[in-house]
Amino acid sequence: MRVTASGKPLGATIEDIDLSQPVPEAQFKGILRALGAFGVLCFPGQRLDAGALARFGALFGELEINVANRFQEPGHPEVMILSNMIREGQPLGLGDAGQGWHTDMSYSKQIALANVLYAVKVPVRDGRPLGDTQFRNMHAAYEGLPAELKRRLAGRTATHDFAKFWDMMRARPGSQRAPLSPAQRAKKPPVSQPVFRIHPITGRTVLYCNPGYAVRIDGMPERESAELLELLFAHQEKPEYFYAHQWAEGQVLMWDNIGTVHNAVPDYHPEESRYMRRVQVMATKDYARLAA
Repeated sequence: MRVTASGKPLGATIEDIDLSQPVPEAQFKGILRALGAFGVLCFPGQRLDAGALARFGALFGELEINVANRFQEPGHPEVMILSNMIREGQPLGLGDAGQGWHTDMSYSKQIALANVLYAVKVPVRDGRPLGDTQFRNMHAAYEGLPAELKRRLAGRTATHDFAKFWDMMRARPGSQRAPLSPAQRAKKPPVSQPVFRIHPITGRTVLYCNPGYAVRIDGMPERESAELLELLFAHQEKPEYFYAHQWAEGQVLMWDNIGTVHNAVPDYHPEESRYMRRVQVMATKDYARLAA
């Protein structure tokens, strides 16, 4: 197994490993350490069915079954389909997933360690792949905050709400998303998360406050909270924290959902087909021990 860093704020390529086969413990530890170190890992040239993708993801933690998504691989409710493709007048997958800066599962008491996506079909125009996934480095974003702001927000929590991102996406033209039912909203009530948290692999502090789900800083007057959130969100936009991944078919992309935020770029047309399989790995293990 070879790990090659991108030389950018995030990202590494891992080669000479077949994820359709059982992963030996030494390689598992190497992947986990690389996830903490580089935040975004690309495994090119893979051939995975839904079961193999789920098996690989489950090495790192329990797999989430999304409460609001109806697009799942048959027999594998933990494998979500992200696609703009239509068959017999019906969408094959969720076509607008991830469009807008966020951290998956920050709206949940049990947060996520990682996302794992497998590219079945990637749209290409004029020889260039479309639908990049963009990232920002939240280890570096925390380190880059002014000392006074770190002191001001130390120990603070922020409320994250699943409905914020869902309703924002529903409002976009052409959205396929149905309104959340009362039962779905009840399953994902707003939760509080630390604004700064210790990363379970690296042991370093990250900024854990994203524009997709964070709605207010707890215990602050509304105006002060709104001003600080705006400041934190703007701070994350600095180019020195930015990384973009360009897709190719057969790639597996695994990214850290604690140390990064991400955004899917919807720069392809409906007739330019995209099909991804995705599993969400929850942070259910002792990662510092496993990576040692």
